[in-house]
Amino acid sequence: MNGKCYTDDELLLLSGIQHFCFCKRQWALIHIEHQWQENLRTQEGHFIHERVDDPFINESRGDVIISRSFPLISYSLGLTGVADVVEFIRSNKGVPISNHDGCWLVKPIEYKRGKPKIDERDEVQLCAQVICLEEMFGIRITAADFYYNEIRRRQRVDITDDLRSHVFSLASEMHEIFQKGITPDAEMGKNCSLCSLKDICIPKITKKKKNVRSYIARYVSDAIAPQ
Repeated sequence: MNGKCYTDDELLLLSGIQHFCFCKRQWALIHIEHQWQENLRTQEGHFIHERVDDPFINESRGDVIISRSFPLISYSLGLTGVADVVEFIRSNKGVPISNHDGCWLVKPIEYKRGKPKIDERDEVQLCAQVICLEEMFGIRITAADFYYNEIRRRQRVDITDDLRSHVFSLASEMHEIFQKGITPDAEMGKNCSLCSLKDICIPKITKKKKNVRSYIARYVSDAIAPQ
């Protein structure tokens, strides 16, 4: 969609697009500065994924093949990662897959703790997985699913052109910031209380330091300005 093709050396982690959508500073602290801190939410998330992500388990249920920890890559996004589950559903409208007869539709299913979010952070991650699968199989996927552990049911997500464009825009900005290697300044917001890195980020102090630097710069500028 953006016409760019990244190399293997430029690939970033697909899972990071959710962090980036939630908070660009959080993403940079994790993916540029390699800082991480567990909290209850992240521990619960790991536990849920451990029950799903067994790469040695593939199930067949009639006309459905369930593949776990499915590797993903997109050179147009410059992202690589793993899908929790990819379902292959037998259909004449599908595509051939290796080691299986017939044609199959492809659908990723992402497992999440909690319940659906009010923002798009989950949707952009799922859409990025869809774009990877589309490139890998030469197909078009119009919808994918979440399974939220708290409500214990699937939720369908339509993969719209607007959502795709948003994902490409986020991925491009991720690469730009990563190449510069500069962590964005803190921006206080409602998400700060939910962030597992708030004790590392310390947004109140970080923001205050920025304001102090601006004040000193203005003071010095005024002091040396011609009278």
